[in-house]
Amino acid sequence: MNTRDLVLSALFAAIIVALGLLPPIPIGIIPVPITAQSLGVMLAGVVLGAKRGTIAVLIVGLLIVIGLPVLSGGRGGLSYFATPVAGFFVGWIFAAFVTGYISERLVKPEQSSLNQGISFFIAAVIGGVVVLYAFGIAWVAIAANISFSTAFLGSMGFVPGDIVKAAVAALVGRAVMAGYPLLPQRS
Repeated sequence: MNTRDLVLSALFAAIIVALGLLPPIPIGIIPVPITAQSLGVMLAGVVLGAKRGTIAVLIVGLLIVIGLPVLSGGRGGLSYFATPVAGFFVGWIFAAFVTGYISERLVKPEQSSLNQGISFFIAAVIGGVVVLYAFGIAWVAIAANISFSTAFLGSMGFVPGDIVKAAVAALVGRAVMAGYPLLPQRS
């Protein structure tokens, strides 16, 4: 890992934190609000790749652990990990990795713009929705002492917004790939 990798990871950690400035929107079915920070996780994966995207999320995790209020709604600190929402944060780590890993495998410079955009979208949906929900739903069910089916059905309210976030991440990933050819390869 070189200085450029650390700077890019720190930049995307800052983007994830900045997206936390948008207030959370509670949906009421499960104790997890809608936030914009999962968009930052998807962006880190598609733009930076698996390794650097994961490091960006781990930087945010370090900020949470030391008590900085970097999560949506001004949350942070070790006590955050005892809440039902924490499963989604733990899922961010794996979501960034999977999103980056899939985009590294699917997106090639010689593809058409449309194919690149579709590949970025597929990577963002698999990593940023499927993987993220797997961790989040399981944690919510256990921490909130509700059934997995209730946690699953309650989480379905997030899907339309997360599909839009995946589309935005795909568009940004494609734009960065086309507009910044000097950005080092995602890895």
